[in-house]
Amino acid sequence: MANVTRFNPLAELTRFDPFREFDEMFGLPRTVLRTMPEEPQIRMDVTEDDKGYLVKAEIPGVRREDIKVSIDGNRVSIEAEIHKEKEEKKGEKVIRSERYYGQQYRGFTLAHDIDQGQAEANYENGVLSLALPKKAPRSATQVAVK
Repeated sequence: MANVTRFNPLAELTRFDPFREFDEMFGLPRTVLRTMPEEPQIRMDVTEDDKGYLVKAEIPGVRREDIKVSIDGNRVSIEAEIHKEKEEKKGEKVIRSERYYGQQYRGFTLAHDIDQGQAEANYENGVLSLALPKKAPRSATQVAVK
């Protein structure tokens, strides 16, 4: 039995890929590009209670000195300088060497402002823990009209 398909003149547009010729120009098949390892990412869990937020961010293999946390109102930013080296040797000959140097950045916005003076950060076993207490809400004041 023959397979019959309906001709769709716009089918090529739905599969539009502006970088197709770029990949073909360098002779790299798409499957090779898709299987290449990605750089590490900062993975996070954020929990909230009535007093504040608790953030746990996985940043394995990073020294404590290479992590920077900044808080601006309800905006939190985590930045880490990552240095990873892996080398496999057989005798005196290097068989494979993989290195990654770079910065990872993760920023997010919370629903409430953070009390920057009470915020705490702890880094242990590749996990950064942030205790971010909520800032006390300001009460509205009325001004007497004269």
